[in-house]
Amino acid sequence: MVSRPVKLPEQAAHSSTKTEATTLSSDRFAEALRGFGPLGILAILTILFTGNVMVGKMIVLPIGATLALVWVRLSRTPWREIGYVRPRSWTVTVIRGITLGVTFKFLMKAIVMPLFGAPPINRAYHFLAGNSEMLPAAVWGMLVAGFGEETIFRGYFFERLGKLLGHSAGAKTIIVLLTSIVFGLEHYLEQGLAGTEQAVITGLVFGSIAAATGTIVMLMFAHAAFDLTALAIIYLDLEARVAHLVF
Repeated sequence: MVSRPVKLPEQAAHSSTKTEATTLSSDRFAEALRGFGPLGILAILTILFTGNVMVGKMIVLPIGATLALVWVRLSRTPWREIGYVRPRSWTVTVIRGITLGVTFKFLMKAIVMPLFGAPPINRAYHFLAGNSEMLPAAVWGMLVAGFGEETIFRGYFFERLGKLLGHSAGAKTIIVLLTSIVFGLEHYLEQGLAGTEQAVITGLVFGSIAAATGTIVMLMFAHAAFDLTALAIIYLDLEARVAHLVF
């Protein structure tokens, strides 16, 4: 018969105290991440300014969105608070997202952006016209943008501003405006004024939907469909034709 060591009361108490201390430390860390002290602000700046990291011209890594998901886990924030809500029907959600994204892109290209005086050719991405070698990387980049940018701007950033401003109709309006402006400015260096204007308008539309529904799942598919439609128009060298369909 093998004898087993018996844990003395002093040892059991020490073990329990150590576990409680670890739990308390973890609770404080999670609370600090959720707050707006030095650690919370550092997390916000890191996630927002990291965003999608470009490797070369089209290889996109969603570092910022990945960090946002890590933040959700470590801060013990419910997933629904960043808009990760399971749809009642994935099929309906995907179809709605794709339909919205494709339709919205054509409206922007053929009507909205011409009204803003935007050039018909997107010079930042015109190198993709007929460029079959870059096409797989470009498709990947569009898919990553759908996941990454919605997670950061309509998910994480919405949650952070909601904690500061509240969830009244007025607060939601301000949140949609602020996130849309920041989203637009993120596109300025690469795509100039026209790209910034398009991103702000897109942010206003997608942000309004996120504020009204509390979910960003459909918007991820819509965003990806929007970008993939833009890619198809560029790749097929149809930008000028689409831009002049109405005007």
